[in-house]
Amino acid sequence: MVRRRKSTDPKRYLNVFWLVILLAGCAPKREDRIETHIGLGGISKNALDDFLASKMKKLKIPGLSAAVINDGKIVYQKTMGYANVEEKLPITAETIFEGASLSKSVFAFFVMTYVEEGKLSLDKPLYEYLPYADIDYDDRYKKITARMVLSHGSGFPNWRRDEADGKLKIKFEPGTQYLYSGEGYQYLAMVLRQIEGTDWNGLESAFQERVAKPLGLEHTVFIQTPYTKQNKAQPYNEDGERINANENGVFGAAYSIHSEPIDFSRWMIAVMNHEQLSEKSYAELLKPHATVPSEVFDVSYCLGFFTPDFPIIETNIYFHTGNNDGFTCWYALDVEKDWGFVLFTNSQFGEALGEELFFYLLLGPYSPVIGIVILLVVLIGFGFLSRWAIRKVKKKHRVGLQVKS
Repeated sequence: MVRRRKSTDPKRYLNVFWLVILLAGCAPKREDRIETHIGLGGISKNALDDFLASKMKKLKIPGLSAAVINDGKIVYQKTMGYANVEEKLPITAETIFEGASLSKSVFAFFVMTYVEEGKLSLDKPLYEYLPYADIDYDDRYKKITARMVLSHGSGFPNWRRDEADGKLKIKFEPGTQYLYSGEGYQYLAMVLRQIEGTDWNGLESAFQERVAKPLGLEHTVFIQTPYTKQNKAQPYNEDGERINANENGVFGAAYSIHSEPIDFSRWMIAVMNHEQLSEKSYAELLKPHATVPSEVFDVSYCLGFFTPDFPIIETNIYFHTGNNDGFTCWYALDVEKDWGFVLFTNSQFGEALGEELFFYLLLGPYSPVIGIVILLVVLIGFGFLSRWAIRKVKKKHRVGLQVKS
């Protein structure tokens, strides 16, 4: 009897691993469960409630509001804690939060409506639309384009107030490096204001007409309204002390969006479905333009979006975090799986919670086990690859000896 020789190809073991993952992800769905990004049977809504409550308590977060999207639909919404701790006013579905830098993603979306109409070019220097007196002492600013601004390649710092002299500067040749910059976004907002021939309130009206109303965003604004002011959560610092909220009346392209999870999820679902903009515009928005320094895994910046490149796990995830004084938040979405979540908090620790929630919803409660399994698969695969290579060398050596003899 001829014995069949077992394959030592390490890919065989990786294929088995992914087969197990796929089979687990094919488990029947139940109404009380939320699908994780990679499947594995999902998470019960009660388990997610407990996860949020536990992390909220650990991080001493006054209040939060969150939503989860599966298959392009909102399948989970949760509010916890207080909008006003002193008065014991609870967070509700109507509570408004500052979205901080989540503004950048929505603003980039807004910008593309002007690009599609031919009113703005991604690659035409912005000074040709609007000279900028604050930086005209440095001619390099005349090279800055909308594409550079939206991908953080303008050379501007995040905010000029962080400079010792408080003066706007260019840190490198525009378009050659990555440096996260709110200043760049605000310059582009000024350009749009110039194109519209209006003031900041007029630019807000343009946002409502071009983005908010078509997508059904009822309470998402860059400049506050009486409704958002009445329903806005109070912000709290690291020590749990109430602080003053931002109300400067400026259309802050990089920081001033106000929203709540259901409204914001409508915009996320529109991005998943490629609504409102052309496929060409989405290709520009979601294409990596810059490499972001990261110690954990590779991250790129598109036009208003971060996108991670995880080892082993293949995704089409785009995300952004937000951090204003007393308001921090997270969102992530996968444009292929129509999966995502958004989290708003009136705390300085919402980014930390958002990161934990991201991986919890990505991998589920099995994440530690999956990590161990992946490590074992890699080690086993390396071992078999080594054995395969050694056998190849030995076989070649034996063939060489036979030829010589």
